[in-house]
Amino acid sequence: MGLFSSLFRKKQKAESFTTRQEKLVRTDTTFDAWTSGDLDNMLKVVTNRTNPIDRHFLLQSIVNITYQQRKTKRYRNLCIEYAELHLQEFPTIAPALKEDMDGTLPRITTFQNYAILLTEDGEFEKAISVCKLAILYGLHDNTKSGYEGRIARIKKQLEKQNT
Repeated sequence: MGLFSSLFRKKQKAESFTTRQEKLVRTDTTFDAWTSGDLDNMLKVVTNRTNPIDRHFLLQSIVNITYQQRKTKRYRNLCIEYAELHLQEFPTIAPALKEDMDGTLPRITTFQNYAILLTEDGEFEKAISVCKLAILYGLHDNTKSGYEGRIARIKKQLEKQNT
């Protein structure tokens, strides 16, 4: 084996595949980034075109990571930016995601995380609208009272602030 073929082999990346909407598809840089758990990698590929399922998981992963570090201004701002982007794109993501998940949307943590962050910022009405949007999609936040209970708690905080 010559030097060229040895170098060529080292540069080749093993192909990987996943199932998307009942089809076997080659994974792309978006899939690689969100499955890496590395925020910097995710932010680098956020403008790449990809399928709606990987787009959803990329945006949700960015929101989850930045939400956990929301006490730091940079991460709080990134969390807001990407939560808003995720919710803005969700109408086009939801049908493909629902189809890929056998007719049921999974738990979408962006709605919950963003509602909490907005509540912390005193943006109660906006937090309530995020919860109402989640309800329209039939989502649940895995709490006993769901988004309905979350809305009630936010309204209590709003009343408390106004008294």
